[in-house]
Order: sequence, then C-alpha cells, then structure tokens
Amino acid sequence: MNAETVLQARYRRLRAPDDEQSPALAQSLAKGPAGVALWHIERALTGSSGWNPVQAWLSAATRAEVTAADSACLYYGVPALAFVLHAAGADGQDRYRAARDQLDAATAALAHRRVETAHARIRRGKPPAYAEYDLLHGLTGIGVHLLQHTPGDDALAAVLSYLVALTRPLVVDGEILPGWWCAHDPHRLYTPGGHANFGMAHGIVGPLALLAQALRRGAVVDGQHEAIATVTAWLDRWQQHGDRGPWWPETITREEAAAGRPHVRGPGRPSWCYGTPGITRALQLAAIATADTGRQQAAENALAACLSDERQLAQLTNAGLCHGTGGLVQTVWRAAQDARTPVLGAAARRLADTFAGQHSGEDTAFLEGAAGQALAQTTALHDRSPASRWDACLLID
Repeated sequence: MNAETVLQARYRRLRAPDDEQSPALAQSLAKGPAGVALWHIERALTGSSGWNPVQAWLSAATRAEVTAADSACLYYGVPALAFVLHAAGADGQDRYRAARDQLDAATAALAHRRVETAHARIRRGKPPAYAEYDLLHGLTGIGVHLLQHTPGDDALAAVLSYLVALTRPLVVDGEILPGWWCAHDPHRLYTPGGHANFGMAHGIVGPLALLAQALRRGAVVDGQHEAIATVTAWLDRWQQHGDRGPWWPETITREEAAAGRPHVRGPGRPSWCYGTPGITRALQLAAIATADTGRQQAAENALAACLSDERQLAQLTNAGLCHGTGGLVQTVWRAAQDARTPVLGAAARRLADTFAGQHSGEDTAFLEGAAGQALAQTTALHDRSPASRWDACLLID
C-alpha cells in the first residue's frame, strides 16, 4: 500500500464527527471537531480528499455559538475557529470569507481586551497566571493567529508590546523575579512562591518564539530585541550540561531559583510542549531573527544531542502532538528546514521511520489524539511543508 492508503486505513475514525460530542467542546482546537477539521483541510488542499468532510467537521464545530468571551484563545472559541478557516484558504482560494472576517474582527477585539487586562495586572505589581500569556490559553496564542493572518492589525502590535512588558522584572514580596513568574504551580493551583515555566505550551518559550517569528516577518515594536535577549539570557542561565548534551528543567520554584539549580538531575521527555525540542526550536528561531549564527548552531547542536539520547526518547509513551512522538517529529522537521547543517535532516528521517509504525488510541483529538498524529505522519511520509500551515498553532513554523 502507498502512504496515502496507509493513512486512510489508519485514520478511519476521523471520517465523520461524533454527534454525541458536547457542543461546548466542539469549538476546541485541542479536543474537538475544530481540530479534526485541520486534518481534512490538509487532505483537501493536497488533493487527497474533497471538501465535504471539511464542511461536516466545521458544522460539528459550530453547533453551539462560538465564544468570544475573555477566556477564548487560540485553542478555544473565536480565535480557534478563525485559525481553522484561514487554514482552509491557505491555497489562496477565498473560502468561508464572511465567517472568517467576522471571526478576525472578534479576535482583534478580544486581543485588545486581554492586553488591557494584562497591563492592569502589571501595573498592580502582581505575578501572572500562565493562562494570561501562554500559547494554549493566553495572548501568545492569540498573537500567533494575528501574525499569521492579520499581521497589519494594531492588535498584533498590542500583543507584542505586552509580551515585551512581560519580560521586564517583577518585584514580588521584595524579591526581583522575571516578569513571567507565575503565582501558581504548573497545574494552575496556588502555591507559595509560584514557579517559572520553560515550556513551549505554557512557559516563556512560547512568547520567545512569537517575538522571534514576528521579528523575522517585520512585525516589530519598541523593546522587542531587548525582550528576546532577556529571555534567551534566562534560558542560557538555566541550561544544564549532562553527559548526553544540554537540557533545561521544565519548571523551577522559588527555592530552586534561590539555589541557582533545579532539583531534577536529568532531562525530562523530549516533547514539543516541554523539553529540549520545543526550547531549542524557539532558540533557533530567535537566533535566525537576530542573525546570531553562533546561537543558532548551539541550539541545533543541543537538539541533535537530545535526539541521539535513547534514554530521553524512551520517555515518549504516545504518538500525539503535545507530549508524544508526533510533536517531536513535526518540531524536528521544521527545525531541519532552517538548520545550518544536515544533521537535523538526517535525524528527522530516522524519526519518521520510527513514527510510521506508531498508532494512537481511539481519541480523535488534534493535540493528543489521532488527528494530530495523522497530520504529523503526513509531513513525515511526504517530507513536505503542510499545505494548510496547520503547525503554526504549535509555534514551530
């Protein structure tokens, strides 16, 4: 069987939406039909399927009113559906224009409201929750959509200016901390002292990647270069040196910050959401944006060392995008396209061979289930950039 036949057979359960799914969950890019629609959009754009399945999954995603409340984000509500509809027009065809324009306007208004709320918090001198700024729930994710699809809107400038402000020091109980230091623990429960998060999904690595991508594309605000330098210096400060190469902790507490070292003694899983792959891709993007070839080479070497460490790779226990092999494969493939050496390309091909034999469970979700795995396997099997640019929502493109 050829690659396309294998994909069709493996992902039969993605053919039709489940009528029993919660309407509220439907507009979730991470877990609902909105995310599965990206798989069908990619197939339609590449000629592997028609547009009827896309329409079916979009209809399922919009059974309930799409929320534009302040909790809406790249992975839920108005920005999520706007991102999906723009993906459907990635070939230049004007599909879903009326709905898309309405969603874009609502997303811009949402961005301004959330930026105003965030600046008010900064003025009060309070630490943020990571849902204020992160990729999955916060302003970084909203900024991804704005950069990709409405880069001339003043909403993008507002988001970037906020992220610059986020990188300025924050004084908490008389102690100077990074501006992104959270008052809660990694599970969003309040904990004395809080934590700093290094993840692409929930930590400061997401804002770094967005600031870098915006700089590469000419979207620049005051202080952007300095903000990038602040975050990269922080990552330099917390880079650990193991016998298999550099690594970073997933999070640190106030006690670890005071001690100047993490409690963990080795790298965690090499995933997109947390771990060396997401961090090094962000560092590579920042280096490219600032024309720092030395930093770019160091980031690529760190990623290559991670990929050669079987102990790290063995920690991946599923095939999903978020913290499984799918996310690793897609991240490495994107990093390889920008790499200065062929080492990452060779690693991407090895990973693709391993990934081809993996199979997710019955969950159809984009971020942790079959839809995301199918999309990553399409990249790996065909060795080509996604036609829909769906992986922009991972901040690796």
